[in-house]
Amino acid sequence: MNGPVLLVIAHGSRDPRHAATVQALVRRAGALRPGARVETAFLDFNLPSVTGVLDRLAADGVRDVVALPLLLTRAFHAKADIPAVLRQAPPSLRIRQAEVLGPSPLLISAVERRLYEAGLTPGDKSATGVVLASAGSTDPEAIAVIAETARELRRTGWCSVRPAFASASLPRTEDAVRALRTDPGVRRVAVAPYVIAPGRLPDRIAAGASEADVLADVLGPSPELAALLMERYDGAVRASSRMAAAV
Repeated sequence: MNGPVLLVIAHGSRDPRHAATVQALVRRAGALRPGARVETAFLDFNLPSVTGVLDRLAADGVRDVVALPLLLTRAFHAKADIPAVLRQAPPSLRIRQAEVLGPSPLLISAVERRLYEAGLTPGDKSATGVVLASAGSTDPEAIAVIAETARELRRTGWCSVRPAFASASLPRTEDAVRALRTDPGVRRVAVAPYVIAPGRLPDRIAAGASEADVLADVLGPSPELAALLMERYDGAVRASSRMAAAV
């Protein structure tokens, strides 16, 4: 085994598409690092649980783990839920929590990939408004990151980009679609779900996109997202090595 075990921690969902998509993404990420041990766990609804995987790793004699939150922003789950469950790990495990996935240029590339797969082309950018539709959060830091991600997406050449949220925050997807219709130069409107896997909130985003011209897919097991998982893993390993060297 090369390096610490990578434990990818997803939220979980009653929708079976969620776990299947997460597993496909983690498999794709693991294929980028032959020889590394990569595990998946869920905070809720799905198995294996985080505590179950941590107990199994300890029983296998593993000592070092990088816990990677499968989250696009650093909101409540990354700040509270995941640290709390990691504190329940067997004492023999040394665990470092990696950074969440966003923000990252790779996420912008993944969003654009899904828009192109939905039928748009780079030549459509200058006349297309995009709704960047996320799950939503009550955390101001997370909302600010989504807003900045929308601005970064706009800088790649789209006519206009507006953030929207399926819960907790406003505007809703349908309201952002209607607002984009009034933006100068916008001749078509596309909705880009800024979510990793299918589920209740992504379905709400899709319902809110009924008046849009284009609806892209969730980010899912895109190559950009798989590469980003390993980028965050490597960053955590380097940080851990620097801390050890400083002691």
